[in-house]
Parts: sequence; structure tokens; C-alpha cells
Amino acid sequence: MTTKWMGLLLFTFFHILGVAQDDTTTNSSFKLEANSPFSYRMMEPTQNLRKLSILMEERQKGTIKERGLVIGTSLIALGDYQYSNIDSKFGYLMRHPTSKNQIGHVVTEAVIHSFQLSFTGTVNNWITSYAEILYDPEQSFGTGLITDLERNQLQLRKGFVAFGNLTKLPVYGAIGKLDSPFGQTGSVSPFTNSTLWHAFGGLCYGAQISFEKWNINASFMAAQGGAQFRGMNTTVGDSTNIPSLVNNFIADLNYTLYFTEKISLKLGGSYLHGSTYNQAFPVQHFDPASFNNPAVTAYGTFNVNDRIIIKGGYAKTLKVWPGTHNPTPPLDQFEAFRVSSFDLGAAYTLNANKPVIYKLSAEFSDFVAGPNGAPWERQNQLILGFSALIDQSSKLFLELFRTDGYVPLNWISGSDPFQPFPPGVTHSEHDAFSNGIVIGCQITF
Repeated sequence: MTTKWMGLLLFTFFHILGVAQDDTTTNSSFKLEANSPFSYRMMEPTQNLRKLSILMEERQKGTIKERGLVIGTSLIALGDYQYSNIDSKFGYLMRHPTSKNQIGHVVTEAVIHSFQLSFTGTVNNWITSYAEILYDPEQSFGTGLITDLERNQLQLRKGFVAFGNLTKLPVYGAIGKLDSPFGQTGSVSPFTNSTLWHAFGGLCYGAQISFEKWNINASFMAAQGGAQFRGMNTTVGDSTNIPSLVNNFIADLNYTLYFTEKISLKLGGSYLHGSTYNQAFPVQHFDPASFNNPAVTAYGTFNVNDRIIIKGGYAKTLKVWPGTHNPTPPLDQFEAFRVSSFDLGAAYTLNANKPVIYKLSAEFSDFVAGPNGAPWERQNQLILGFSALIDQSSKLFLELFRTDGYVPLNWISGSDPFQPFPPGVTHSEHDAFSNGIVIGCQITF
């Protein structure tokens, strides 16, 4: 299957190159520009995460000029207050939930959450490159505190070359480092990612091809195997995590039904061949997979004139996650479990087509990884949000949140043999909860 798909991709690639040569304009002048609304859509990290689709649709609209380079920047600064009923166990996932970062029962912050720098280059009508550099000390996988050098590094968060022209052909593709087209992992909240995104949102090396016409959007992505940047893992060779095979893939299909010109319902589903929930006990991030554990999802969005949006989704692995069973008493009573996540959110725009657009939102999402009563049974999240979008490019926001459960993926059900926890002990807490408030801004140019 992979060989046939690669052949189709190569055929499409060379066809595009040939057509692009014919369509190249005689105007060879180079344009360097800033486009704040476009840069905001590409770097906004919460709501619409189908960035390749956004890029191709913006090219179709003529937002991005030919033979040009669009440079954008985006900075998120915030202050927050958090309270946990259990010492140093905060379940809010927009901050790495470890005792190295959050101690005691009360945490307050005034920080830079992240900074992004993007470059969008256009060669001709058919070829576009996109690269995004990210600084994110609060969610970095580097060790230590948020002030340690290892957590204050720049990374290429996304980078890909896209081939396609939707005005001439409803097929486009890309190769590089990009988000997987699995499900609907975006959120209605102005800042906080849904728990479903944390559970199943993928970022990987791969090649994607998509079809977009007749209200249909279909995507297939062949992804590098092993433990990818997030949300994906397949066995390579003798159960290693070395990404030396393109042996993971995602297939997605959705259809938008228009009741009127302004009222629509999108329904879709996806299949992921290798989710990240496949390690044996004890679980550690990016460990080699012991087998492939596929996941499926179904999702939908009801939209009324972009004023009222109601969205939801459900994703689940097809097999149990072996690492959710700790063989040491007293935790051995909890059997291995299939991982699932549910998301339901609604947003209401108070005013439309204004220089400043105000929006209210509410969203509930969960992560389920164990049977009833297990310390790692679930982690729920409820977000109430208010935002003000200025000139379609910068956002001020306020959120209230509550989480129930404390379930870090690393050592989720305990460790073996003695570090970092004694046998039969886990740091997951079924009865932990945290409340908080976040106020901040995302300023984009």
C-alpha cells in the first residue's frame, strides 16, 4: 500500500511541476511583506489546526502573492492564578504538570507562554513553503525549570513544502514536519487546547495528500514510524523507536452539509494506524512501541453564520494500552484499558465584522485511561472563555478553568522497579482537582 501511494504522490508531484512551469508568470519581481491576519491564522495554536488547508485556501483567495515571502511573528503573554486541592498536583495542561514547575496548593505566574516566527514563501502558483519557529518554555520537553537553558531553546515546530493550486486542481499535498489530519482537535477556547488535542493531536514527519471539492475534504498522510514529536508511535524493526520507516498513516474524510448559505453541519471521521498508547509498563515518553495501537475518531461542527459554533468529537484506541496495568499490588487490581477522549464546545460571537470582535465560549473535554476508581481513570477539563479579536490578527483573552483528575502520561500507572516511585505507587491522583484563571494576549504581526 505504501509503495502504491508513493507512486501516486510522485506522479502528482511531477504533474504539478509541469503545470507550474506553464503557469509561471513573467513578473519576476520579488515581494517581501507582512500579512497579520494570515500569520494569525497560521500561528493561532488552539482553534483551527488544519494549517495546510488554511495555507492552500489563502493561496486560492490571493491573500499571498506570487514570488514573495511573508514574515510573521506571534507572542503570547499571560498571567494566571491556580489552586489545587492536593499539594503540587495541578492538572492544567497548558503548563507542564510537574512538581518542578508548580509547588504547593497555589501557583501564580506572569510569563511569556510562547513566541512564534513564521516564513511563508511562494515560488509560483503551485509551490509554497512554510516554516514556523517556536519558543515555548512552559510546554517544552526540556528538563529543569522554565528558567533553565534547555527549556529556553528555539525549535522548528512546523516546516513543509506544499504543492497545489485549488483554482485549477482540487488536489494538493505537502511533505515535511506538520500536524496530522486526525480528527477535529481544535478548540473553541481562545487559549487553552482541548484535552482531546493533548490526547490525540499528532505532529510528525510525513507526506500528505488532500482532496477538497464538492464540500468534501479527504486527506491521507504517510508518516514516519517510531515515536514522533507527539501523538504517534509505531513499531520499527525489532520494536525500536528509530524513525527509519514510513510505516504509520492517517486517513480522514469529512463532508459539510449546507442547510442554507449561512447554516452548515460538518461531519467526519479519521483513522490513525499507530497512536502513542502502545508502550508496556512502565510508561515513559517516546519509548519504543511494543505493538501498533490504532485509533479512530468521529467529529462534527454545527455553524450558524460563524456567529454560533457547536463542535464535538470522540476518539478511542482500538486496543488496550498495556502500560496502564501496574502488576504490583495494590495497583494490580486495575486492568489495562483503552484510551479515549471526548470534546464538546460552543462559541458565540457577540458582534461580527467589526474592528474588534468579542466572543464567548465554553468547552468540556476529557481523557480516560483506566477503569472506574483507578488513580489514572480520567482527567477532565472545563474552560469558560472570553476573547476580543483586534483587526483579525491580535487577541486579548480571559479564561476560567477547572480540571478533575491528575494523570501525567509519563509514569501514568507507576514506575519499575523503584524510581522515581516505590513499587505499587503512582503519582496519578483520581480525586485531585484544580481551579484557575488565565488572562493574556496573543499579539501577531
